[in-house]
Amino acid sequence: MSMRSNAIAASVSVLLLFSGCQKQAESPMKSTASAQHKPMPAKKIWVEYPSPDTPLSAQAQLGKQLFFDASLSASGKMSCATCHQPDYAYAPANNLAVQLGGTDMQQPGTRAVPSLRYLSFTPKFTRHFYIPSSEGLEDEGPTGGFTHDGAAETLSKQAAIPILAANEMANLTAENFSQKLQHSPVANDFIKLFGADVLKSPDKVLELAGNALEAFQTEDYSFHPYTSKFDAVVSGEDQFTESESRGFIVFHDPRKGNCAKCHIDRVGAGGRPAQFTDFEFEAIGAPRNAEIPANKNPAYFDLGICGPVRKDLSKETSYCGMFKTPTLRNVATRQVFLHNGVFKSLDEVIHFYAERDSKPEKWFPKSHGKIELYNDLPKKYRENVDHITAPFNRKKTDGPVMTEAEMQDLLAFLKTLDDGYRKVGH
Repeated sequence: MSMRSNAIAASVSVLLLFSGCQKQAESPMKSTASAQHKPMPAKKIWVEYPSPDTPLSAQAQLGKQLFFDASLSASGKMSCATCHQPDYAYAPANNLAVQLGGTDMQQPGTRAVPSLRYLSFTPKFTRHFYIPSSEGLEDEGPTGGFTHDGAAETLSKQAAIPILAANEMANLTAENFSQKLQHSPVANDFIKLFGADVLKSPDKVLELAGNALEAFQTEDYSFHPYTSKFDAVVSGEDQFTESESRGFIVFHDPRKGNCAKCHIDRVGAGGRPAQFTDFEFEAIGAPRNAEIPANKNPAYFDLGICGPVRKDLSKETSYCGMFKTPTLRNVATRQVFLHNGVFKSLDEVIHFYAERDSKPEKWFPKSHGKIELYNDLPKKYRENVDHITAPFNRKKTDGPVMTEAEMQDLLAFLKTLDDGYRKVGH
């Protein structure tokens, strides 16, 4: 193994040790040198992974039926699984910026559909999330909640949004949904679990259906399998390649990708697997996506936390343009990226992060001969865009924060976060 390879292995080892509790010593880097050089042993971190053999409760079994039942929609053609397909990490199988739904299955959404994997540890939304610092407590700002804007307090309340939305399952009211459920294949199991009297209250039916869907998403192993190569490396079962190891270093380096600042890869309390998100909100100034039909109206803007979908924080203008930081697990399986689906490849996203401020002409259009930065926000809110956190703290004259080689190494590392690598027995 070369001196540089040893240095990379040592750097990655230190970072992995920082990420959790060491249980036995080995290096996470697989040498690509000749066979005569043995790779250094991998680091093994103590992590409490879920068991694939845990049976579902009766409530979760009902939630599973509800999740796949298209008869519960106004069109009779849309279920939760229509947009959240299990084979695609519970995300869409296509590269549409927004999905189509409604009574005729032709009504477009306004945001890219996120994955439903790895949501169980999402905290409740708070406008001020405090963490300990050397000077006491540091306010990290808005944190938590479900959906892109954190408006839903729980997974069960989040489930009600697509059930009622006119451009999704389009039931519009709890009464309509209750009627659909009573004539659906799950009706008997619903009554068996909750009793016939519950059908007298449509609001209760919607609430209990949401609770069942939450139980399914919380209990079913497929929503949190942790079967990525990253998990295999952390468990001491495999090793990173040199490119993946270099990418891991770029991921952590505050002068380069600085991804770990928001996409935390540390093992949590009690051995909780790394979630690759801090659940906080960020305004990164994504370009406007002309593929979204709503954006044809020049007066329409999706402002994230402060509207128009979320209503309760519309006066908190300092939050306008902020969207929740998603997990990076399975990020390379996605076909559209960011809240508005403006990018079609992970490579493109990495380049945007590296070049947003140094090559703005590449990412934003010109208006009256001038580059219109952050054009998916009204001008009065563009000052909310992050210019402090690296890699968004550069000037145009500084050049890209990463070299092309570093970006490709980062891409290689991010691909290790995709599930399906580890084989976990049943």
